[in-house]
Amino acid sequence: MDEGQLRTPAASSPTRTMSSANSTHQGASAWVSAVKALMTRRNKNRHKAEPRCKPTATLNLSAYPASDRTTHTCQYNEEDGSMRMYLRGRPVVLYGPSDHEGLDPAKVAPPPQSKLKLEWAYGYRGKDCRSNLYLLPTGEIVYFVAAVVVLFNVEEQCQRHYTGHTDDVKCIAIHPNKLIIASGQCAGHDRLDARPHVRVWNSVSLATLAVLGAGHMERAVACVTFSRADGGALLAAVDDGPDHTISVWEWQRPDKSHCIAETKCSVDTVVAAEFHPLDRNQIVTCGKNHIAFWTLDQTNMLYKRMGVFETRDKPKYVTCLGFNHNGDVLSGDSNGNIIVWGRGTNTIMKLVRGVHDGSVFSICCLKEGNIVTGGGKDGRVVLFDPDMNAAGVENIIEGHYGGVRVVAEGRGSQLFVGTTRNCVLHGDLQLGFAPAVLGHVDELWGLAAHPSLPQFVSAGWDRLLQLWDGLSHSTVWSKDIEERAQCCAWSRDGGVIAVGCLTGKWLVFDPQSRELLSQHHDGSEPIQTIQYSPDNKLVALGSRDNFIYVYRVDDNGARYSRLGKCLGHSSYITHLDWSEDSQYIRSNSGDYELLYWNATTCRQVPTPTQLRDVTWATNTCPISFQTIGVWPENADGTDINSCTRSHDGRLVATGDDFGKVKLYAYPVTQPKSLCHQYGGHSSHVTCVRFLPDDSRLITTGGLDTSVMQWVVD
Repeated sequence: MDEGQLRTPAASSPTRTMSSANSTHQGASAWVSAVKALMTRRNKNRHKAEPRCKPTATLNLSAYPASDRTTHTCQYNEEDGSMRMYLRGRPVVLYGPSDHEGLDPAKVAPPPQSKLKLEWAYGYRGKDCRSNLYLLPTGEIVYFVAAVVVLFNVEEQCQRHYTGHTDDVKCIAIHPNKLIIASGQCAGHDRLDARPHVRVWNSVSLATLAVLGAGHMERAVACVTFSRADGGALLAAVDDGPDHTISVWEWQRPDKSHCIAETKCSVDTVVAAEFHPLDRNQIVTCGKNHIAFWTLDQTNMLYKRMGVFETRDKPKYVTCLGFNHNGDVLSGDSNGNIIVWGRGTNTIMKLVRGVHDGSVFSICCLKEGNIVTGGGKDGRVVLFDPDMNAAGVENIIEGHYGGVRVVAEGRGSQLFVGTTRNCVLHGDLQLGFAPAVLGHVDELWGLAAHPSLPQFVSAGWDRLLQLWDGLSHSTVWSKDIEERAQCCAWSRDGGVIAVGCLTGKWLVFDPQSRELLSQHHDGSEPIQTIQYSPDNKLVALGSRDNFIYVYRVDDNGARYSRLGKCLGHSSYITHLDWSEDSQYIRSNSGDYELLYWNATTCRQVPTPTQLRDVTWATNTCPISFQTIGVWPENADGTDINSCTRSHDGRLVATGDDFGKVKLYAYPVTQPKSLCHQYGGHSSHVTCVRFLPDDSRLITTGGLDTSVMQWVVD
């Protein structure tokens, strides 16, 4: 950090202090309490590495009043047009343009007139969830990704979304009337507003009918099921806490919270729970080392009988459940076997060995009585008759889609298959299956919008680089680049795509042929950000090793030669922008610095005021004078992962650590700036980018692996 950024305003300089109206931090002890509260936020930094170097130890925080150390308590210096803001108690000095008219301390900047509406959710959660894919009478399939339940009509290529959840959706169940849906979520960031619970809602109107279990559940709702024999009056849910509590609810009661039975279910993991279709008072649960048959008696007490495996090999996991036309219980297990349990008993009536190589993850009982099973390891989808005799018909899912996680009955002979690599396929056993939904499988950070077309690319730790079309909502292509990707960028003419990887390697691809054009290696730590210069002659790469590498671009993006590297940051590079004339670079780092560089010499510009009137081609640096207001009060400097300005210069969007996408009016120079805030992601939002015509915003979620597309109204 240069000297100009650390100095205090001169004593003679007229200053105006902006204190947040709701600030209650008085004195050092209150400030320490606030910092402790920040550090105890749920999952605050679970997805982030610590800064490579901590903020400079020479900074004397005692020189600044404790009450001045919140993000919204800024000092504006009229004499030099600078704003001092505080990030985690550290002062950051930002210089406005020379024609800036100053700031009104009492003013609160309004939110923009534009708003966002979720248009499309790309992805599906099949990697670690079960029984989460169903066909509705409307012709829509229902499944979930992140905190969104998606209703997708594959034939008409249109989506609707239920967005009532505040964190990861973990399970869904369909009411016998095929109209009402129950979905369960895990605990969110806010322990009060986002406690694990079940939401019951109407799949046509998307109206919430009941919210159950908030305060009863500990970690997450592992599985949920409606009673079927009585028309769906009851709902059972299993908590993912240590005791795996099972609870039964009369969900239609006026108070919408009447639990009629609750007991410990198992010390081991529970993966499935189902009401018996013919017996109202019977529930079956299964999981690690067990299958259990429950009876709900007249006094609303739950009694359990464990499944008896006798002399047969007890499986490590009983993985899925189904019911045949006689009402017998079918269970698949980790040994690849299917067991038929006699109706009303806990004893084995029939054992079908070796149905799959590896675990049986799904048993789908078709309307006409036949049974379809899916295997996770062998990828086979196999048809059986009602008595579990092989019908001699099967199909194999291609390996790159993953193993079979769930099979759902479609219309006619159609089937839908959810896979362990977060894909949804549709087709039949005779003709095979084609993808309806593709997604990422591992943490997702890389996102870049095409400079002129409604397309974008995403790249993640699953080694996948995927090109998407924002108008048709489809995957143009998906490529395994054999490297875990951290960031990506289009060249300014759209001719090439550059991808930065976790190893320090970066790759350049032709988006038409998908051919690898060039590869380079800079350092041994992740490349955090890549940006091409507006004239397309240079490219800058910010690394976790604290350096910015600058390359000359030749042969239309196919050949690169390194000009040098920018040395001066004391922590890892997080964001960078180019000036419109391609002469300068500005950059943010993990210890909240904003530095400036001469791009051709790679030397730091020591006096920020020299560049105060430079026009920047992009605004991806969240620590800048134009984005002061995007920082919430008491923010950690790593709370905001991504920032982007619309091409028309009217809007700024941010993605933060708490799963929120926020939309501001640009520039956001007022410390207290209002915004529109949107949920949907259930993990940290890692990147946000506008499509070239500003009609849509694309966002990526880290561990939720989703890509979401928002219409800008």
